[in-house]
Amino acid sequence: MTTIRAFAIDIDGTMTENGNGIIYLPALQNLRYLENLGFKVIYVTGRSSIEAFVLAIFGGTTKISVGENGGVITTGPNDHILLASKDECLKGLNILNSVIGNSVRIKNVINRMTEVVLERSFDIKLGQKILDDNNLDLYLNDSGYAYHINQNCVNKGAGLSKALEYLKISPANVVAIGDSETDLSIFDLCGYSIALSHSKKEVKDKADYVVSSGPGQGVVEAIDYLSLNYFLENKRNGNR
Repeated sequence: MTTIRAFAIDIDGTMTENGNGIIYLPALQNLRYLENLGFKVIYVTGRSSIEAFVLAIFGGTTKISVGENGGVITTGPNDHILLASKDECLKGLNILNSVIGNSVRIKNVINRMTEVVLERSFDIKLGQKILDDNNLDLYLNDSGYAYHINQNCVNKGAGLSKALEYLKISPANVVAIGDSETDLSIFDLCGYSIALSHSKKEVKDKADYVVSSGPGQGVVEAIDYLSLNYFLENKRNGNR
């Protein structure tokens, strides 16, 4: 493993301890400890970048976030880098409404800048076929929390790459921790990746290491694993 400078952390299913979005506080405490040691902690989420940025502020970690599955990087309360167009996603919504009808419902979420978020109330494969048949450069992404209409250029890896450019950190020096298929692009990007125990097989297969614990607790276990197998070894070698 190369020198670690930063951590890219998914939120839902990784930092949260249940399906209601409650943060597992020992995980947050450990991330703040990493920040105090000089590491960067970047939340990379399907939620809005604002939610992740607020979590960073109150949690005491690096004040930068990647939201909307990589569509937005937030570097300040009113400072956002947009990597996609919500107008294009709205075109997809209109097409889905015209073909499927009332089963396509917008989910009540914090406002998004580059995507449209829908209830998981229709056949996602049918929805994707409709988008493809209309030659729209869009895909439907199932986060387990909602369906997201995103442009094809959007994924967590692309958003994290832009955030790392901003921080002047190489992806090779980043550890990614996540649990879902939406995290595969950050696993591909980063120098090291850790999946949680409840992840699907394809996520575990892509990860460099899989912890035995699930949501929330898995982050604590991941940091403990790195402390025992990386941090102490580097300290003995005179590095961080």
